[in-house]
Amino acid sequence: MADTAKKPLANDFVVLREEFDDWALLFNPDTGHAFGVNPTSVFIWKCFDGKNTVADIVAKLKENCENVPAEVEEHVTSFMNEVVEKGLATLN
Repeated sequence: MADTAKKPLANDFVVLREEFDDWALLFNPDTGHAFGVNPTSVFIWKCFDGKNTVADIVAKLKENCENVPAEVEEHVTSFMNEVVEKGLATLN
């Protein structure tokens, strides 16, 4: 199954700390690592509930955000793969 058909699920132990400027930190207390994310990535992260595929997340972005680039699927997939690699999420 291609990664885009899998459903990302946020690690329950990872803390999302949203800052005043709409940026945020993903913090893994198990490893002590923090990962900075921009407002769009925060939106995407909140879709990592184990129910949404990349296509679902792309559709939500297009529905809720302005100026979504044509290569949005590649961006979502890249972010998903990066947080999975860092142990912040898994793929179902």
